[in-house]
Amino acid sequence: MNNFRLILYGRKGCCLCDSLEKKLRSIPLRDIAPSFSLDLYIVDIDSPDVSSEDRIRYDLEVPVLFITDQKTNKMIELPRASPRLDEIQLREWLQKIIYKKLEFFH
Repeated sequence: MNNFRLILYGRKGCCLCDSLEKKLRSIPLRDIAPSFSLDLYIVDIDSPDVSSEDRIRYDLEVPVLFITDQKTNKMIELPRASPRLDEIQLREWLQKIIYKKLEFFH
């Protein structure tokens, strides 16, 4: 089974970031893609662990979602999720987007 990570680049105190994180945490990610493991990982863009290149690139773009294959470390940016999506719509959006993007990993 492939293991993937859904990464949210966000910022503490950002209402869009906080809202998306809350919605993502409420979604059972195993239901999005039962054929592989998907874990949520939150990254604070202001953390010293974030490269200066990523901080410069995404500083004004957060929240930003990525999917990463943990085996190969390939990482791709997902399209921006509308802040108007509720949890059900976000789950359906993620299912559609992730299956399209998984072609990148094969």
